[in-house]
Amino acid sequence: MFATGIENSVPTINGGRTRIDEMESCGHYRRWRDDFALVQDMGIGYLRFGPPIHRTWLAADRYDWEFADLTFADLKQRNIVPIVDLCHFGVPDWIGNFQNPDFPGLFGAYAAAFADTPVNEMYVCATFSGRYGWWNEQLRSDQGFVTALKHLVKANVLAMQAILKRQPDAIFIQSESSEYFHAESPAAIRPAELMNSQRFLSLDLNYGRRVDSEMYEYLLDNGMKRDEYHFFLHNRLKQHCIMGNDYYVTNEHRVAADGSTQASGEIFGYSEITRQYHDRYRLPVMHTETNLNQGPLDTESVDWLWKQWANVLRVRNDGVPVVGFTWYSLTDQIDWDTALREQNGHVNPLGLFDLDRNIRPVGTAFKKLIGQWRDVLPTQSLCLTVPVVMPDETDDIHTHRQTTRARAVNMAGHDAPGQIATTTG
Repeated sequence: MFATGIENSVPTINGGRTRIDEMESCGHYRRWRDDFALVQDMGIGYLRFGPPIHRTWLAADRYDWEFADLTFADLKQRNIVPIVDLCHFGVPDWIGNFQNPDFPGLFGAYAAAFADTPVNEMYVCATFSGRYGWWNEQLRSDQGFVTALKHLVKANVLAMQAILKRQPDAIFIQSESSEYFHAESPAAIRPAELMNSQRFLSLDLNYGRRVDSEMYEYLLDNGMKRDEYHFFLHNRLKQHCIMGNDYYVTNEHRVAADGSTQASGEIFGYSEITRQYHDRYRLPVMHTETNLNQGPLDTESVDWLWKQWANVLRVRNDGVPVVGFTWYSLTDQIDWDTALREQNGHVNPLGLFDLDRNIRPVGTAFKKLIGQWRDVLPTQSLCLTVPVVMPDETDDIHTHRQTTRARAVNMAGHDAPGQIATTTG
């Protein structure tokens, strides 16, 4: 599955007074038809996309679906499968932020109303909102991190449950950041070990995997209750999931003896870190995000694309069931260089297209890559073909049989193939 995305981040900064809306900044509300046409012209069949949560979810049980109806109908007409982000780093003002204990239940109802998808990059959202003090509640504590994390993951699980009741053969793709922390000295080994355990917490909880005793104490010491922890163990939906992992040059970190961190650049790389995550969860994998600025030579992003693709092929050839690859996103982004913490209006040249919708060198390279590999990979392993029904096949007899079978095996508690790809994180 070759994919790209339309960034729909909407975190708040400045104590909640300023909302960063990337769809607005990048012109998508005005040019969404142009954007979808670009996806189609690239030969990309899968698009990470979702309605802006703050404009769509107006209050409990009150929604404005106009933009979603228009855009998803157009994607269906183009035979593009949406990998849907329902919650991308922010919530509507009336909810407040991710410290709100009512958020999981409310979000489950929202997902049921939409009946497609959950939450993007839960670990990143909890870290930036609850630990680094960058977004939304802007807290700087372990308790803030754990509270945001448990609410985000519970919201994700409740949303998946709600969706499966309406779409029993849904497949959920967790778009989660794959991280690694390197100790820069012997004294830094201990804090690096803790961070390398904490990086798994969002997926451990989401997949109902028991954490080790140290992480269990860490969760309980910072506000998680025993019954909250057992909720995740007793609501295991791993069988419906593809583990999506994101990798950027910023995903690896150097850890100092005092626990402070700085970017280390690429050391292990995508293939090694992905093997670590796959060894832990034993799920099919999709590379769900990467990008790099075009750079002064105009070749940096193209070189990064080919390096990431080489890593994908390497880990796939080593036996990890990799089923997809994504350059994120379709267009350049605004203020990614400050992680959306500041409203500077700085254009980051990392899209397949610039904000005037002119193709960048990496867009040309990605289109060529898709053309060369799209028909080759399925012949190497039919077992790695995800059973996703394309929009133009939704009325087929086979599709109805698949949905009926999925509903039956869900009731029996077994695995089922998937009709639509959705994204969680």
